[in-house]
Amino acid sequence: MSLIIDIHGHYTTEPEGHMAFRAQQLDAVENSLASPAYPNITDDEIIESIEQNQLRVIRERGADVTVFSPRASGMGHHLGDAQTSIEWTRHSNDLIKRVVDLFPRNFVGVCQLPQSPGADLNSSIAELERCVTELGFVGCNLNPDPSGGNWQGPPLTDRSWYPFFEKMCELDVPAMIHVSGSCNPNFHATGAHYLNADTTAFMQFLQGDLFADFPALRFVIPHGGGAVPYHWGRYRGLAMRMGKPDPGEHILPNVCFDTCVYHLPGIELLLDVIPIDNILFASEMLGAVRGADPETGIPWDDTKQYLDALDLSAEDRAKVFEGNARRIYPLLDKRLSELGIG
Repeated sequence: MSLIIDIHGHYTTEPEGHMAFRAQQLDAVENSLASPAYPNITDDEIIESIEQNQLRVIRERGADVTVFSPRASGMGHHLGDAQTSIEWTRHSNDLIKRVVDLFPRNFVGVCQLPQSPGADLNSSIAELERCVTELGFVGCNLNPDPSGGNWQGPPLTDRSWYPFFEKMCELDVPAMIHVSGSCNPNFHATGAHYLNADTTAFMQFLQGDLFADFPALRFVIPHGGGAVPYHWGRYRGLAMRMGKPDPGEHILPNVCFDTCVYHLPGIELLLDVIPIDNILFASEMLGAVRGADPETGIPWDDTKQYLDALDLSAEDRAKVFEGNARRIYPLLDKRLSELGIG
């Protein structure tokens, strides 16, 4: 029987001191004060925050391993300045490392990056390298819009991103496309901004030729790909009009989608449209939508239940739950093998 690897989990139950530090840090920036000291967070606080939340639910739902990163809405790249983001990012990633060290058979780390509007990517490159080579992380979350909903920066296909992509290829790690909070009242963070970003990133890839320059580059577009599967015909037609190859050839060799889709018809559509080799199991638990569907009683983010309801072959099921993740995240595969998992 294959492992159940959830490639999209966030630390949304952090110890209180971590988020209190963030509030104090941003207050210090606003009032031109010295940055506060980071608090002493004990192992017991971390253990309690995980065992009573993520680990409990993982066990209830039958999953095995979660690829774990800091709270996405908490990255807050649009808040403070570049130095603020660097400091906050290091503390957030170090906290994930502590979770992984305390629960090595349940969690594998993925890092946030110290992105900031208008800043170059040198700090992000350095933090990615630190997290992969020193902390043992297996990937990163990449924000295509550090401005928090104003979309002020260049598209992902712009050459200003290339140094970061070169480092990703050198380290052999993928990036999940993931924006943070929205400062634009037009875009609700989880209901609009996240899904807008997923769709926008795909369209940027379609318009450009990024993967001709980086054939080994790998991205995961979360939340089922935003609007992409539902409008696959539109993207095929746009590709033809722009003189680009079919997106199945132009994009899918380098881009996968996760299963953070919170109803059965959406999961069915995703698997009908997107090839099975491009779909990775994920729940974003505990995250964007909590509670249960009153019509079914199934928790919104229990995406395994939706997949279990499908008539998948054993081979396809193994790909979605384990094989595709180990292929797209080779350092995850290496870590699990070293631990004798799977």
